[in-house]
Amino acid sequence: MSERPNGLTYAQAGVDIDAGAALVERIKPLAKSTRRAGSEPSLGGFGALFDLKAAGYDDPLLVTTTDGVGTKLKLAIETGIHDTVGIDLVAMCVNDLLAQGAEPLMFLDYYATGKLDVDAAASVVAGIAEGCRQAGCALVGGETAEMPGMYSDGDYDMAGFCVGAVDRDKVIPRLGDQKAGDILIGLGSSGPHSNGYSLIRRIVERSGLAWDAPSPFSQDQTLAQALLTPTRIYIKTVLPHLKAGRIKGLAHITGGGLVENPPRAVAEGLVARFDWTAWTPPPVFGWLARTGGVDEAEMHRTFNCGLGLMLIVGPDELPEVLEGLVRAGEDAFVVGELAQA
Repeated sequence: MSERPNGLTYAQAGVDIDAGAALVERIKPLAKSTRRAGSEPSLGGFGALFDLKAAGYDDPLLVTTTDGVGTKLKLAIETGIHDTVGIDLVAMCVNDLLAQGAEPLMFLDYYATGKLDVDAAASVVAGIAEGCRQAGCALVGGETAEMPGMYSDGDYDMAGFCVGAVDRDKVIPRLGDQKAGDILIGLGSSGPHSNGYSLIRRIVERSGLAWDAPSPFSQDQTLAQALLTPTRIYIKTVLPHLKAGRIKGLAHITGGGLVENPPRAVAEGLVARFDWTAWTPPPVFGWLARTGGVDEAEMHRTFNCGLGLMLIVGPDELPEVLEGLVRAGEDAFVVGELAQA
């Protein structure tokens, strides 16, 4: 077919196919670094296969999760610090799997932007690969969408999708087994994780501090670096206790904070009763509350306030679970108990 004079190309419309191909080549080694039993990551195909038998499951149920990073991305975009939000993306998905007792097996991402910046995108995917390595799951594919006119220059958004598995007899929450007097264990967070950043950005505006100003609540970091601390991934420390059947319920403390998330893991007729003096939240939360004039109730319903996960265990399982988590490197502590509603 002969070319038409003055004919338009996709590149002239704002989509650079060559840049997309260059990104795929850049991230292939990152995907390979996440391989695990049951999966052989191979970017460029139309789908990904996973062998549950090779992963060691006898009677598995599949569990799926999806999530994003929210307006924490605005901070990354405004500061040019792109290498940690990929960890957040993985964490938000894989930690949710724990709430069903499941192990993350494979992860896919969706990355959308107005004009593809290969270096920025590769940095984001490097973070995704790091998150997958921390979670023990394979990065098996994804989608990069260049959509001029949809996003402003430099902006991007992303979503994550994770598939996990749990043997049928290990599914949680075990609502029928829960009873008043069961113990709540908290696992410390690394900070706000990936929630409340619309409020955080307003508080930073009120403070008058620039993103590159020294952090007022942590040493040797700028404010941006401190607030971009990635979400903690709890898979490798918690999963052994789930597989051993020691945990009756688990809440990932995300949007809705310590008000909305715990009830999702608790049986009807019971309530999670916290001892609010049992732990000291990281200093970032005190700074946010003081600087923004945020009252305690609003802090509890917006942020994790220092608890990334809440586990429910029977009193007889408490010593083994708590000591095992601490030995594995978690900041784990008793935060309360289940009580009659």
